[in-house]
Amino acid sequence: MTILEGAYKVLAKAEEPLNCRKIAERMLADGWQTRGKTLWDTVSARISVDIQEHGAQSRFVRTKRGYYAVNPGAPEADSAETPPIAKPWPVEPGGSDGPGRLSFLDAAEQVLGESGGREPLHYREITQRALERGLIRTQGRTPADTMNASIGEDSKRRKNRGQAPRFVRHGRGMIGLADWTPTGLTARIAEQNAEVRRSVLERARSMPPAEFESLAEQLLIKMGFSNTGVTPLGGDGGIDVRGTLVVGESVRIRMSVQAKRWQANVQRPVVQQVRGSLGTHDQGLIITTSDFSRGAREEATRPDAAPVFLMNGEEFAALLMEHEIGVHREEHHLFTLEEPESEE
Repeated sequence: MTILEGAYKVLAKAEEPLNCRKIAERMLADGWQTRGKTLWDTVSARISVDIQEHGAQSRFVRTKRGYYAVNPGAPEADSAETPPIAKPWPVEPGGSDGPGRLSFLDAAEQVLGESGGREPLHYREITQRALERGLIRTQGRTPADTMNASIGEDSKRRKNRGQAPRFVRHGRGMIGLADWTPTGLTARIAEQNAEVRRSVLERARSMPPAEFESLAEQLLIKMGFSNTGVTPLGGDGGIDVRGTLVVGESVRIRMSVQAKRWQANVQRPVVQQVRGSLGTHDQGLIITTSDFSRGAREEATRPDAAPVFLMNGEEFAALLMEHEIGVHREEHHLFTLEEPESEE
C-alpha cells in the first residue's frame, strides 16, 4: 500500500477532515511502518502534489489550510477495504471540489462568458448562476462572499506578478471579464508587463552559473526561507542552493534546489539525480529557465518516492517579478467615472 492509499483509507474512515499529523498517527495505528521520523510531512507533500497534479480528479480535497478529506466524486482507491464516502466537504475558497465542478474563479469566468452582451454582473448574481448550473458546490453559508474574496485575491496575485488580469471590477460589486476590454490602458499595461517578464527570463538565461544560483537563493529568501546558502561547485551531489522554511513554531521544511540555466527541457534523469542527492528530511526543487519534459513531471510525482517540486521559466520569472527582484514596481492611480446605482 502506498502512502497515498494509506492516507486515503484513513480519511475515508474519518468522520471529519484531518490534518496531516492526525492522518499519519492513524496510519501508524493501522500498522503502517516507516523508518522516517516525519511521516506527517511526507503525507502532506504527497497529498498536496496529488491535488496539484490531478485537480478535480484527485481523491483528496483541501477543506481549509492544512486539513484534508476524501473527494466524494473522485475515483475510489483500488483497495476493496476502502469504505464508501458518506458526505461531501466544503473546500477552500477558489478550490475545485469534484469532477464536473469548477473552482470559484473558473465558474465566474464561465458565467460571465455565457452572460451575453458583455455586461458586468454583480458577484452575488455570478454566484447564484454558478450554483444553479451546478458549476460549484459548497457547504459554506456565504458563497457569494467567497466568490468576491476569490476574485479579489486572484486580481491581487496577478497584479503582483505583472500578469494580465482575469477580471475587472466596475464598482458596487459589479464584475466583468478583462478580455472584454482588449484595448486601452489595461491592455497596454499587460503587454508591457509581459515584455518585462520575457526580458527577466532572458536575463536569467544569460547569467553566469554562479550569478544564476545566487538569484535562486535570493528568491528563496524573498519567499521566506532562512539559513539559505549556495553550495560549493560540484561539492553537494548536484544541489546548488539550500534553505529552510519555518512555518509557525514547529514545522521546518528543508529545501534542496538545483538551478538549471537551460534552453532545452529538463528530462527525467535530472529529477532522479536531485532525488538521490536529498537528505533524509529534505525536499527537492528544480528551477529552470526552460521547461520540463513529460517524463520529468511524471518522475517528480512518482509514488513512494520523495517528491521533487518543479518550477519552469515562466513560473520563475513571475515569482521574480512578484517579489520585485530585478524589477521595479511603479504605482499609478487611474480614476474612472462610477455609474450611479439604479433603484429597484
